[in-house]
Amino acid sequence: MLVPWAKEEMRTANLGDRRLNDRLSEVLSDLGERPTASIPAACGGYAETIAAYRFFDNHRVAPEKILQPHYECTRRRIVEESVVLFVQDTTELDVTRPRQQVAGAGPLDGGARRGALLHPVQAFTTDGTPLGAVWVDMWTRDEPDEDMSAVGKERQRRRTPIEEKESFRWLEGFRQVREVAQLCPGVTCVCVADSEADIFELFAEPRGPIAAHWLVRACQTERRVEPQEAPDGETTKHLRDQVLTASVVFTKEITVRGHEPKVRCDQRSRAQPRQSRSAVVEVRAITATLQPPSRPDRKLSPVVVNVVLVREIDPPADDVPVEWLLLTTLPIDTPEQVRAIVQYYAVRFMIEVFFRVLKSGCRVEERLFEQLDRLLPCVAVYLIVTWRTLMVCRLGRSCPDLNCEAVFEPSEWKAVWAVVRHAALPDTPPRLAEMVKLIAQLGGYVNRRTRKDPPGPQTLWLGLQRMRDLAWAWDTFGPGQKLAAAEDV
Repeated sequence: MLVPWAKEEMRTANLGDRRLNDRLSEVLSDLGERPTASIPAACGGYAETIAAYRFFDNHRVAPEKILQPHYECTRRRIVEESVVLFVQDTTELDVTRPRQQVAGAGPLDGGARRGALLHPVQAFTTDGTPLGAVWVDMWTRDEPDEDMSAVGKERQRRRTPIEEKESFRWLEGFRQVREVAQLCPGVTCVCVADSEADIFELFAEPRGPIAAHWLVRACQTERRVEPQEAPDGETTKHLRDQVLTASVVFTKEITVRGHEPKVRCDQRSRAQPRQSRSAVVEVRAITATLQPPSRPDRKLSPVVVNVVLVREIDPPADDVPVEWLLLTTLPIDTPEQVRAIVQYYAVRFMIEVFFRVLKSGCRVEERLFEQLDRLLPCVAVYLIVTWRTLMVCRLGRSCPDLNCEAVFEPSEWKAVWAVVRHAALPDTPPRLAEMVKLIAQLGGYVNRRTRKDPPGPQTLWLGLQRMRDLAWAWDTFGPGQKLAAAEDV
C-alpha cells in the first residue's frame, strides 16, 4: 500500500521513465514504513524485493535525481517559515566488511576501514523541526600515497587550491543556502556549521543580493584580528583575547550533556569526556575584523564579522569547561539578537540526531550491497525516510495541539488508538502530541501520566513500523475493510 506522504514527496520525480518514477514512490513508501527492517522484509515479497534491487542497479537512478523532488518539497516547506537554519555537517558511511569489501568504497582513515562520506545541508526551524534537505554530497577518498612523507603531504596540502580540497564542500553548502535565499526572499536563511567550517574563504564568500547569513563555531580561536585597544590600555591582536575584553551581555544557566570521546587519541578540549551537569555561562559579543591568511594562489581581503563568546563561569576542576566562540553575520545590536544566535547554534545538534536516526534507525551501513554505486541511491532514499521520522518526532513537541490527521492517515491513528487505549474511538481526531506518545508506546516508550519528557527518535521509529502493520490490518480485515465494502455497495 503506497502511503500518501511518499507519493506527495516524489510527485515531481523525473528519472527518465514513468515506471522508474512509480517504483521510486513505492520503494520510498516500503522503506519509510519499516526503516529498521531489511530491504526484503520492508518490501514484503520476492517480486517487490527483486524490483527494489533492480531499481537501485539502474543506471538512470542516481542519488541526486532521487533527492531532487525532496529538495523541491523542502523549499515549499521553507517559505512557510520566517527564519530557517540550514545545518551542514559530514559523517562517514562505514561499509567495511569482514571478507569481501564493497566495490568502489574508498578509505575512511589511515586504517582498513572502507566506505564513503556524506555531507548534507538540512533545513530546520528555530525549534529544531526538520524541513528536509536542500543539498547532499556523497564521495569517496582516493587511495593514500604511501610513498609520500608526512612533510610532503603537508606541503602538498598547503599548495592545493581550496576548490580541490574536501573542505570546499563547506563553501558549496553555503552556496546552496545562498541560492535558496534568493528563491525565498521572505525567509531569513542562516547556514550553521561546526568548527570544521572555520575557513576564511567561507567568510569571504559573497552572500547574494538577498543576503544569506552564516553562523560558524570558531576552531582557530587565536586567529589574528585587526588590533584594538582594550580597557586596560593593552592592544589585543587575537580573536579570543579581543572578545574577552567586552562586557558581559547576559548570563544563563544551561544543561550540559555528558559524553565520551569517539577517539581516545583526540586531545582537543572539546573532544574530552564530560559529565552531565548544570552550568552557568556568560555571553559576550563584539564586532571584529579578521585578518586574511596567506594563500599561494590568491590574495584575500579582511572580513568584518560578529563574534559571540559563550563561556562557563567557575567550571568544576575535574571537568572540561563549556566554551563556544561563534562567528556570524547575524546582528548583535541587542541582547535578544545575541540570545537568538546562541539558540540557533544549539539547533546544530539536530544534525547529530539526524545521523543517528540514519545509521541506527535506518541502518544504512548494514545494507548488503556489493557495489557502492548501488548503495548510494539506497542511502538517498533513506535520507528522506530519516527526515520523515525525525519530523514526526519533533512536530509532536513543536505543534502539540495540531490535529493528528495533518500527519497520520485515519486508519493509522484509529488502529493505534484501538490497540493502545483499548477504548472506543473519539469523536474527533486526537492531538498530535497525544498520538505521537501512543505510537511511541508501541516502540517501548513508557507513557506514564507524570512523565514530562517526550518520546525520542528510537521509540518512535520502532512504533511507526508497528503502526503501519496495524493500519494495514485495519484496512484489510478490520473496520476499514468493512467501510470500504459498504461504500462499494
